[in-house]
Parts: sequence; C-alpha cells; structure tokens
Amino acid sequence: MGAGITLSGGCHCGAVRFEADVGPQVTLLDCNCSMCARSGYLHLIVGGADFRLVAGGDALTEYRFGTGAARHLFCKVCGIKSFYKPRSHPDGWSLNWRCLDSDGGIEPRIEPFDGRGGWEAARAALD
Repeated sequence: MGAGITLSGGCHCGAVRFEADVGPQVTLLDCNCSMCARSGYLHLIVGGADFRLVAGGDALTEYRFGTGAARHLFCKVCGIKSFYKPRSHPDGWSLNWRCLDSDGGIEPRIEPFDGRGGWEAARAALD
C-alpha cells in the first residue's frame, strides 16, 4: 500500500477520474511495445487496493489484443487511456503518469521495459 500520498488523474475530457495511494518514491516503466511506444504511456504500477475509480466507469471501453490478458481501458468520449489492467501485474493497475493532475512532489525514477523485444524476460526482471 502507498505511504500517504494520494494522486489523482483522469482522461482529457474529465469523464474518467481515478485516485491512487503511493509511497514517496516511485518507479515508472517506460515500455517500448507497439501500444506504449505509440501513445507515450509511462506506467506507474499500483496495487489493486491502492486504486480507486472515482468517476466514469460507464465512459470506459475496453480493447484487448495478443494474449488478451491486458485490459486496455479507454474513455469513450476522448479516447485517452489514463489507466488499465496490465498483463505484467494482473493484481494491480497501471496508471499513465502523464494523466495525473499533479506529480504530488514525487520525482520518479524511470526504468526501461522491453515489451517489444522480450516481454517475458522483461517481466521476470521486475521481480
């Protein structure tokens, strides 16, 4: 669980809103897979209990590809993916750092994740 910092964010139009509790130090995963590279997504992984959908559940649409394990969730109104259920962390959520309202004073460490060249090996290296 996070250590007292609550971050909030959402999609571009504001229909989808979320909150998450994090600690004072976070690592962002910069994935080079076909989806993340095209969208500039920076992954902030949080545990399932640390994430709250505040508004917009009815504004979300889902896209799955490849193994179908990841649930890519997009706002039906503006098309932004501000968070999703990642294949790499099925019990957690991946928040797009770039969709946060504020960084909460946190200076994240950014770590590359090779989702294009060797997803399984990159995932194993996270443990």
